[in-house]
Amino acid sequence: MKQHPIFRYLYIFYSFVFVIHIVNVFIESDNLNYILGILALIMLAVSFAGASRLFKILGSAFILIGSVVFAASGQSIETIPALLTSNMSLLTLLAMLPWMNSVVRSGRFDQSLNNLLKVNVSDLGKLYPRSSITTLTLASFLNLSAATISQDVLKENLRPLDKKLRDSFIATATLRGYSLALLWSPLEILLAVSIFTTGVDYVSLLPWLLMIAAITFILDSIWGRFHYKKYAYENTNKQSINMKEMIKKIVHLLVALVLFLSLVISLGNLFNLDFIFTVTILIFPFAFIWSLIMKRRRSFWTIGWNTWKAKTNTMQNFIVLFISLAFFANSIDGTPFLDFIQQPILAFSDYPIVIFVMIQLIFIFMSMFGIHPIATIGILSGGIATLLEFMNPVSIAIVLVTSSIATLTVGTYGLVVQLTAVNTGQNPYRITINNLLYSLFFGGIGTVVAYFLL
Repeated sequence: MKQHPIFRYLYIFYSFVFVIHIVNVFIESDNLNYILGILALIMLAVSFAGASRLFKILGSAFILIGSVVFAASGQSIETIPALLTSNMSLLTLLAMLPWMNSVVRSGRFDQSLNNLLKVNVSDLGKLYPRSSITTLTLASFLNLSAATISQDVLKENLRPLDKKLRDSFIATATLRGYSLALLWSPLEILLAVSIFTTGVDYVSLLPWLLMIAAITFILDSIWGRFHYKKYAYENTNKQSINMKEMIKKIVHLLVALVLFLSLVISLGNLFNLDFIFTVTILIFPFAFIWSLIMKRRRSFWTIGWNTWKAKTNTMQNFIVLFISLAFFANSIDGTPFLDFIQQPILAFSDYPIVIFVMIQLIFIFMSMFGIHPIATIGILSGGIATLLEFMNPVSIAIVLVTSSIATLTVGTYGLVVQLTAVNTGQNPYRITINNLLYSLFFGGIGTVVAYFLL
C-alpha cells in the first residue's frame, strides 16, 4: 500500500489539516477543533499503513491503553475527536522544518563548513574538536543531514586508517557534536516536546541549555584531544581554504541563528504566542527572506519544494505516534490510572536527585530497545504532571531535554545511530557502547544543573 501513487500526494491532505490548525490557533473555535479532531482520526488511519513496524506497535499500545481507560471513564464516544488535537502543533512544526534545511543548503553553507574537515592536521586529536564543532554548527540548521554530511567527508579523509579506529572516530565526533546542537536549537522537536510538556518558556531554558552544551563540548573535546592524539594523521585530500571566507560563512550562520531566535522570542511575547507555534509560522518567511538576501531564491524553491514534499509525504511515523499519544494522554488525565503512574514518583518526592537519575536511565534504557524519546516522554507524561506540582518546571524541562537528546548517541535502533551504522559499515551496538559513557555524562550534567535550580 505504501507504493500506491496516492501516497505521493499525502502532503496535500496533511498540509490542509495543518493550515486548519494554524487558523484555529488564532480564532480558537471549538467547532473547528472538533472538525480538526475528525481529520486527525482520518490522518491516523491513513498514516498507519505507511508507518514502520515499531511505530505501529507504539501507536497501537497508546490507543489500546487509552481506549480501555476511556471506556472505564464512561465518557461519550463523541468526545474522542476533541482528544486527538493536542499534539497538532508539534506535527505542524515537523512539516515546516525542511524549509530551514533548504535555505542553508541553497546558500551552500554545508559545503563551505565541511571544507574545514579537509584541512590537514598532524593527528586525530586535533581533528576531533574540529569535526565535532563542524557537525554542531551544521546541525543547528540541518538537523539529521548534518551528521551524514560530516560523516561522508570524514569517511573519505580517514580512508587510509584502520577501519575500527576510523569508525570509532566518526561515531564519537559526529554524533556527539550533533547532540550538542540539538540540545538548544529552536528547530529540534525533542526540545519543543519538552517545552510543550512542562510549559516553560524557551527564554528561561536557553541560558542553561547553552551552558550545559558548552561544558559538555569542552570536556568532550579535551577527552577527544587526548584519546586520539596518539594516532598520526595525514590527509591525502588536503586542500587550501580561504579562512577569511570561511569565517564570513560561520558569522553569517551565527547572525542568522541569533536573528531567528530574537524574532521567535519577540513575536511570541508581542502576540502572546507559545514557542512551538511561533517557530512554526516564522520558519518559512524567515527562510524565504534569507534566500532573497543571499540571491538564492531559485535554488531555495527548487531544493525546498522537493524536500518539503518528500518529508511531508513520509511523516506517517510521527503522525501515528503523536495522535495516538494525544489520545492516550488525554484519556488518562484525571483517572485512577494516572494515580497508579504517580505513586512511584511520589514515593521519592523528597529525593529529587533520585527521580532525575531514574528519568535519565529510563530514557537510555528505552532507547536501546527502539523506543523513541518522544514516546518515552509520553509514557512519563502522567508522572511529569505530578512533578510539576512540587518541583521547578525549568528543572524538569532540563532533565527531559538532556536525557532525551543524550539518547540520540546511544539509541541502537534510533535513526541517527542506524544511519551512522550504514554509513560506516559497523554494528549499531558498537556505536552504542562507544557513546554510552558520554550519554550518561551528558545527561548527568543536565541532572546536576537541574538539581541546583530546584
